[in-house]
Amino acid sequence: MSSRRSSASDDDLEYVVVHGYRRAYRRRGSGPALLLLHGLGCDSTTWLPVMDRLAEHFTVIAPDLLGHGASDKPDADYSLGGYANGMRDLLTILDIDTVTVVGHSLGGGVAMQFAYQFPERTERVVLVATGGLGRDVTPLIRMLTLPGAGLAMGVATMRPWRPLVAGALRGLAKLPHTAMRDLGEVADAYLKLADPAQRHAFRRVTSTVMDWRGQYVTMTDRAYLARLMPVLLIWGTDDMVIPVDHAHNGPAFANSETHLFEHTGHFPHRDEPERFTELVVEFCATKPAAEYHRGRWRSLLRRGDPCVVEPVPSEPLDYAVS
Repeated sequence: MSSRRSSASDDDLEYVVVHGYRRAYRRRGSGPALLLLHGLGCDSTTWLPVMDRLAEHFTVIAPDLLGHGASDKPDADYSLGGYANGMRDLLTILDIDTVTVVGHSLGGGVAMQFAYQFPERTERVVLVATGGLGRDVTPLIRMLTLPGAGLAMGVATMRPWRPLVAGALRGLAKLPHTAMRDLGEVADAYLKLADPAQRHAFRRVTSTVMDWRGQYVTMTDRAYLARLMPVLLIWGTDDMVIPVDHAHNGPAFANSETHLFEHTGHFPHRDEPERFTELVVEFCATKPAAEYHRGRWRSLLRRGDPCVVEPVPSEPLDYAVS
């Protein structure tokens, strides 16, 4: 395993090799650790509008997930569980024991999976326009799970029309229409798909969480476990990728609060960086970090009551450890 500072052209990217694969990440600030997980087709640059502000309060770690950005794109495990394991190993190498984990879109699914697999290392969870709370997702992404989608993406990103398509998308993003709001990010993702390795990774990721009908991986059946952990949900009311209606499933997390950003799309942290930062800082300041106790975790698992969403009961849970 090795770590080095990247070249200036890569901004502040650093690299570490985990299990033979290079992982890129950005690290800023000092204080309690904040792990920022980006969405499908994005990378750590999606967090640049808020990283400096957050770094005034936290040690901010923003990785490029495997198959994205400057990280390697192998033929490997792109499941939510695999990503969660990778984040645990990255944090271990960086000598970080516990974090507040912030996940956007696909990264929200990874964040929930991380908290589920490693509650002893999770202090709080912040979910931003997250996947995993409902089936609906934009048809554009669902189509990429169909047979032949890889070939179609290869043709659609060929050099002759690549700049024309990207330019058209960015031009449409400037129009004052909510449906066009996030097309600038769509253009960035489109250009990345010109890389065959990126296309392969993209399809592998989507196939682990959805099919042509939508998302089939959900965390709502295990959300009752989050009564032991503070959860913050942030969503844009004009989200055209994952419907804001999914935010109404937030009460499944008993110890949660939800904030909707008006006139904001799928990237609330980009559209309203100051408000986003204020919410995250306040949330971490006012919500004590979860403290993992195996007896409490076991008690909830034994009771198995995912449909009950009231706050943590006043009566003590089973703390006995056997």
